[in-house]
Amino acid sequence: MAPTRRPSDGLLARVNFPLYAVEMLTSRHVLVAGGGGSAKTGVANGFEIYELYHNGTHFCAEEVVRHETGANVVMNFAVRNDGRRSYLCAGQESHCQLYFVNPRIVYEGQEDATIGGEERRQRTNSGTEHINENGVRRRAGAAAQQGSGVQELPNGHATGASKKASDQNANLKRIRFDIKAGDSVQTDFLTTEPLQRVVRISPNGRLMATGGTDGHLRIWTFPQMVQRSDVEAHTKEIDDMDFSPDSKYVVTISKDGQGLVWDVASMKQQHQLKWPTPEGAKYLYKRCRYGTIEAQRDKYRLFTITNPLGKVGKQRGFLQQWDCISGQLRSAVPVDESLASLAVRDDGRFVAVGTMFSGSVSIYIAFSLQRVLHIPNAHSMFVTGLQFLPITNEEGPPISSDTEAAVLSISVDNKVCIHSLQQRRTIPAWVAILLIIIVLFGAFTLCSYIGI
Repeated sequence: MAPTRRPSDGLLARVNFPLYAVEMLTSRHVLVAGGGGSAKTGVANGFEIYELYHNGTHFCAEEVVRHETGANVVMNFAVRNDGRRSYLCAGQESHCQLYFVNPRIVYEGQEDATIGGEERRQRTNSGTEHINENGVRRRAGAAAQQGSGVQELPNGHATGASKKASDQNANLKRIRFDIKAGDSVQTDFLTTEPLQRVVRISPNGRLMATGGTDGHLRIWTFPQMVQRSDVEAHTKEIDDMDFSPDSKYVVTISKDGQGLVWDVASMKQQHQLKWPTPEGAKYLYKRCRYGTIEAQRDKYRLFTITNPLGKVGKQRGFLQQWDCISGQLRSAVPVDESLASLAVRDDGRFVAVGTMFSGSVSIYIAFSLQRVLHIPNAHSMFVTGLQFLPITNEEGPPISSDTEAAVLSISVDNKVCIHSLQQRRTIPAWVAILLIIIVLFGAFTLCSYIGI
């Protein structure tokens, strides 16, 4: 039941249930969810929140909250942070359950009383890491101060801490979360075994979209969760959907082979995603995500991953980029196997994909679809979810590190992993120009010397 952590790229944490969904709760807290289902297998259902930090060398994670959901496995969810608290909309069978996630500040000296005996911290003033009864690593002293993001005053004391150095550790501020269940609404109405497959909250925080096995696209007001519209979008179950960054459009993909873009205001079909498939074979869209274009917040791209129909494993899938105005395919790159998951960083600069057969993770440059990082066999099974660490999050400062990008990955192998793209070294423009001038001058001098 207890997760573990390694302070290095790769494994961040391990839980005791399969993982299906991952999303950032704040700029430095990640939420993962999953479970073993309603069968009495002894495998838990629920979600966990981890605090992420960088210790100067590695990314690390610390468990903050574990919340079990009884017999209801969490297969999908969406998060909305309004600055005061977060809303979590979790797919549980045919329903969408709303949770209120309320942050609260606790002090290091108060944590024994707030998190219970089994989760008690072992603290010292040495600044080293210690392991409690259930094997979870906990930070203490200076490491805790760095990881929690507590700001220091010029004299080296933590904000709000006692002026006495001996009391400093006992007054470190830390964020904990209280989770409370809210309303639940049915979002899928298939006659037999209805199931919500996906839920999304619009970037402006006003709408929620759901899709499932009945093929309907339903739009709800948020956070009231009152149904606003219902469209029979597909003939088969919806696998994925996403809102455009301006909240004007929503894209849906389905097992009927279609990818459709809808106008949210009119709920009319705007585009249908079509492309000339290799050798005329049939492909199914697997995941879809919008991404902004760097330095152009009012413009965006659409990305999809697609796999050949009926073939799973080492069959070639594709990562695709679409023009959002015309709905035409702009570019596509093949991947050596079927794809399972997709993520776009919040600034739109990078795209990540996870594979079905080998559990590998790759990062691409968004505009060119050039692969810049590949982690083979990141997981022992297919990658169920990906999430970039944010760099433009409004809910707090991003995690400082020496990496250009970092993506979290989860799988049904119960692991939470992180993969970093190190800063790529480039030559400044003025250096390149200077080198060109030197080469040209050298060539001219050489030609003059030999009389050419």
